[in-house]
Amino acid sequence: MTARFSVRSTPHYERLARSLLKRHPEFRGRQERAVSVLAADPYNQTGTHNIKKLVATAVGEGQWRLSLGRFRFRYDVVGVEVVLHTPSRPTS
Repeated sequence: MTARFSVRSTPHYERLARSLLKRHPEFRGRQERAVSVLAADPYNQTGTHNIKKLVATAVGEGQWRLSLGRFRFRYDVVGVEVVLHTPSRPTS
């Protein structure tokens, strides 16, 4: 499957990601996997990813959430671009 969407991140995302990487080295692999998944299927049309549309969330706040292991990635889809807003801290 070829990538149909471009994926970019906000400066806020980059700051949080750097912080997570310092404490959780495994975050790098999860982040790379997230970008790969989102480039191919941000709406989860295949039904194979743990992606959820968040309710009552405005564009710019991350209307979608991808869960990969202990990490969560909030993003918006604008046209053919996926904009990463926040990576969440591990749940445990």
